[in-house]
Amino acid sequence: MAPKAWKKMKARGGKSADLWQRFGYFSAEQEQRLHDFRASGEVWWIHAVSVGESGIAMKLIRELRKRRPDLGFFVTTTTPTGLRQFEDFAVKCDGRVIPMYSALDGWFTVRRFLNLVQPAQLVLVEAEVWPNLVLACHVRGIPVSLVNARLSPRSERRFRKMRFMVETIYELLDHVGVQEAEDPQRFASALGIRPECIVHTGSIKFDTAGEKEPVEQVAAFRALLSGMGIVAERPILLAASTHPGEELALAKMYQRLRKEVPGVYYVVVPRHAERGGEITKELEGVGLQARLRSTLGGDATVSSGGGDLLVVDSTGELRAWQYLASVVVIGKSFLGIGGQNPAEAIVAAKPVVFGPHMENFSALKDLLLQHQGALEVADIDASESVIRSLLKSPAKGQQLAQAGRKALLPHAGATERTASLLLGEK
Repeated sequence: MAPKAWKKMKARGGKSADLWQRFGYFSAEQEQRLHDFRASGEVWWIHAVSVGESGIAMKLIRELRKRRPDLGFFVTTTTPTGLRQFEDFAVKCDGRVIPMYSALDGWFTVRRFLNLVQPAQLVLVEAEVWPNLVLACHVRGIPVSLVNARLSPRSERRFRKMRFMVETIYELLDHVGVQEAEDPQRFASALGIRPECIVHTGSIKFDTAGEKEPVEQVAAFRALLSGMGIVAERPILLAASTHPGEELALAKMYQRLRKEVPGVYYVVVPRHAERGGEITKELEGVGLQARLRSTLGGDATVSSGGGDLLVVDSTGELRAWQYLASVVVIGKSFLGIGGQNPAEAIVAAKPVVFGPHMENFSALKDLLLQHQGALEVADIDASESVIRSLLKSPAKGQQLAQAGRKALLPHAGATERTASLLLGEK
């Protein structure tokens, strides 16, 4: 797997030294830093696979630091984008957060990581239950918790068939915080987790308590758009976390749409930022002039125009861009399988439209539809009339957005409940 892993890391901005780090080989400077970190107080290891999970981990760390300022956090992620997000976060944490790449789940690698970090607790985010890591922690008496746990219907079916293999690892977990009220029974029966270890905490990602708009970043992006001639009054159609084929299909719909909605501007945020150049060429092939976010710098004024659309090929920006949108279309829900998470757009109080493939977020989808807090359409063609209606009637879009936020209220306080679970508080 190493050649493929290296190619993927390089495409997302990784370096050759990063791959060695995943095997547990650190520089002398890094090892000394970890040694000093251990000496400064209790250390917890929190692992989150990528950007979305890293955001959850950061919310949880902020809450834990409020209650235990003495705690230090060794945080790991699998992707370069996740690492950069953690590095930016660590700057604001007074030296109490150290980000690294995660350990490959081999006996030797896991042992090296644990010897270096010596965590008092291991916290895994959402679905990152690695057998060697969990077993090694159990043998050393290190509590292992799974937070914001989710189990898609597809995964549940697969795990039920192989429960005899996976339950030997899942039964070693000390605490499991699940997102939905019906999840405890599902996790116990499909994975063999001890029922007394499972607590319904709600979703940290859907927790709007204390959620604040990234004001500075939003203002910078607004200035960037203004510099391209995209004034605040112009409606913005944002395609979030798109997958191959969706950008072009939505662009063709956009070409028809802007004949009826004057001034509408199309912003594409692909799930994988490294596809930006490929997407730009594809859209230019149908007569659209695309601008790449990476060519525009920070918040500096851009002298040239904004073209017909903007392709955001920078990572960690989706949340802020959604605050500028008039309508958000969720990617991977049309031409992919599984969908992407609409929670951030809902938290930003934006009207959300998604296609028929939201399997990985079925519980959230059902919740939003039940409260009339989002719109589901059969395909991209069907989305055109729905989006046109929302763009032409901002009041209708705002009503949809507010209903979506109301639907997330049951998850309010999930971060606090999860922190209490990890700290052993009632």
